[in-house]
Amino acid sequence: MTDGQRLSEQPEEAFEALLTYMRDSRGFDFTGYKRTSLVRRVRHRMSHAGFDSYEEYLDFLQAGPDEFVALFNTILINVTSFFRDPPAWEHIRDEVIPAMLAERGPNDPIRAWSAGCASGQEAYTIAMLLAEAMGPDAFRQRVKIYATDVDEDALTEARAASYDERAVESVPPQLLNTYFEQVNGRYMFHKDLRRAVIFGRNDLVRDAPISRADLVVCRNTLMYLNAETQRNIVGRLHFALAPRGTLFLGHAEMLLSHSDRFTPLNLKYRIFRKAVGSNNGMERYDGAATAVERQGDLPGLDPLRELAFRAGPVAQIVVTGDDTVAMINQQAELTFGLSGRDIGRLLRDLEVSYRPVELRAHVEQAKVERRSARVQDVQWQRAGADPVWFEIHVNPLVDTDNGLLGVSIVFFDVTATRTLLEKVVHTNSQLEAAYEELQSTNEELETTNEELQSTVEELETTNEELQSTNEELETMNEELQSTNDELHTINDALRDRSVELGEVRGFLDSLVNSVQFGMIVVDREMRVVLWNRGCVELWGLRAEETLGSVITGLDIGLPTDDLKPLIGQAFVDPEVTSDTAVDAVNRRGRAIRLRLTCTGFRSSEGTVDGALLLMEEQG
Repeated sequence: MTDGQRLSEQPEEAFEALLTYMRDSRGFDFTGYKRTSLVRRVRHRMSHAGFDSYEEYLDFLQAGPDEFVALFNTILINVTSFFRDPPAWEHIRDEVIPAMLAERGPNDPIRAWSAGCASGQEAYTIAMLLAEAMGPDAFRQRVKIYATDVDEDALTEARAASYDERAVESVPPQLLNTYFEQVNGRYMFHKDLRRAVIFGRNDLVRDAPISRADLVVCRNTLMYLNAETQRNIVGRLHFALAPRGTLFLGHAEMLLSHSDRFTPLNLKYRIFRKAVGSNNGMERYDGAATAVERQGDLPGLDPLRELAFRAGPVAQIVVTGDDTVAMINQQAELTFGLSGRDIGRLLRDLEVSYRPVELRAHVEQAKVERRSARVQDVQWQRAGADPVWFEIHVNPLVDTDNGLLGVSIVFFDVTATRTLLEKVVHTNSQLEAAYEELQSTNEELETTNEELQSTVEELETTNEELQSTNEELETMNEELQSTNDELHTINDALRDRSVELGEVRGFLDSLVNSVQFGMIVVDREMRVVLWNRGCVELWGLRAEETLGSVITGLDIGLPTDDLKPLIGQAFVDPEVTSDTAVDAVNRRGRAIRLRLTCTGFRSSEGTVDGALLLMEEQG
């Protein structure tokens, strides 16, 4: 019996249990995906991992969470490219964007959303076309492009905005020269325009959509989902669009059953416009801010308010209307490594703006819509500590005339609550069996009602089956293309990595061992990460005997009391080089006079990751 035959006999309940576990443990909800293609991809991964049943594979996932990465990469086919389907993008360039700009004022903001952006090529394609149409200066001042996906690895690649030569082959030469620069053999999208593109995780099935978008691009994403999930997502895309906004779908996707919401602009290229008068109650929001009237005010309260804000037990950051950091309390400084020097900087220049979660999109939404946003289940992993969970509140600060003064970002530590909730969920799981029995009875009653509706559904089924067949063919083509791209990428990466590692290793070894002095590099925990040949001559210990060891714990004739202040100074003020002369004993037991020089050791990103020690024996 073949693997495929054995897998085909597995009960549907076991497969659904696998999907439920992925949703509850990792937040990836695949229950709305078409079962035919979803089962095929899961089976493909199970075959590679060496499992025959869904139960065994579920046990393997629970025991080894690293398998999730390979499974998600198999399910999420991140096939994308710049200007994919060039004729369709030419229509967007020549017809849609000029009409969109003509309908808006010369200073009105332009908002676009790339839903399912994968590794970012689609979002940067939108950016190039808008920059060409508006000019770089207007683009930087007016345009915000929100690019979302459920795949964090793909988003990390997209944020880097770095692509190899094969990836940019589809970019027209003129645009390639204008919007990219070559760095170390790769093509980097220009940083000043890159700031207009905001990447963040968003599950189209579960998460709230971006709002008031003039252009929404969601290509070749709906075709992987079942009919009910497609209808729900189309409703979200309709909500996301501004009045008379444009929706751009993939060539295998249609909106035949949504003619009341969308008007086709070009069916061949799957371009639609939000129908006039199709807005509903979901599109109107009341402002969250309420003016507070005071009976009177006391003099001299400003210092007291400042101290109260600084001493607040909850981490909080306040930014102005132009995203400049105005206030940071002590708890935020301790939690995220901030300081008073960060006040006056732009929020996007701080690490906390995108780690542990992308905040800029929520801040922008709070400013535009004048209503608070809440980001739940945000995990913050600190080095050497247990993970902390936050619930982040983003609150617009408005005056009595509803004018925007700034935005407050508050990080509530909900770790204890989450731990308690997990215990409650575990307890409730014992009650779910009884609930499922009651639900089964309810489903039997619903079946009777569904039979009455079957006549109407049969008419819809004929149309959906035709569309499903077309989408399945497109899915298989995407999978084949994905496999081919992966093989090319793996082959190129392995070849390049092998050559680069050999060259860099040889060069660094020669450089370090050519230094006549003793050279040691330690990290912030004072562990040895580099020990050159000069150190071997001085102390008689080989590099493999010292790497990873705390330098003050090595049995060598170097006085550690004189060493610690030099290393500490390098961390405090890396710009200053400290030196001193000490008495030591070399590997032969001979007393020597040693000159020590210490300076901060910077990484390629400019951060101080350790200290560099040079040791010279004086005659």
